[in-house]
Amino acid sequence: MGATYASLHFHIVFSTKDRRSFIAPAWRANLLTYMGGTVCGLDGVPNAIGGIEDHVHLLVGLKPVHRLSDFMRELKKATSIWSIEQHEPQFGWQDGYSAFSVSPSHCEAVRRYIATQEEHHRKTSFIDELKRLLAKNGVKHDEKYLL
Repeated sequence: MGATYASLHFHIVFSTKDRRSFIAPAWRANLLTYMGGTVCGLDGVPNAIGGIEDHVHLLVGLKPVHRLSDFMRELKKATSIWSIEQHEPQFGWQDGYSAFSVSPSHCEAVRRYIATQEEHHRKTSFIDELKRLLAKNGVKHDEKYLL
């Protein structure tokens, strides 16, 4: 075979530093747009991006040459700098992130889930959401890192 073919989709979730409510509604859409542009600049495909004041969700397509940890470092670095310079001098992201592989047949469901984050979090806390995602994806975790 002369070419490489891949379908690599990831649902990525990460929070602001100390889960502080940094991402104000007044500039959230601009951050999410900037984040999408950054994903493109890193040669990824932003299929869906959404979030609320203390965390974001992304559905991204990546290439086999991407290393997820490098991609996340550069995404968080660029969006932190932008957020600090444009809106919130104290802004920062948490150190870690959660990432889950998504089959193409489930991408539309994840897109809908990301699009309804504000409604979803009227009923469910971020911690409860993250615990559910970790359990659903069979990811063992230490509770102390969720606080």
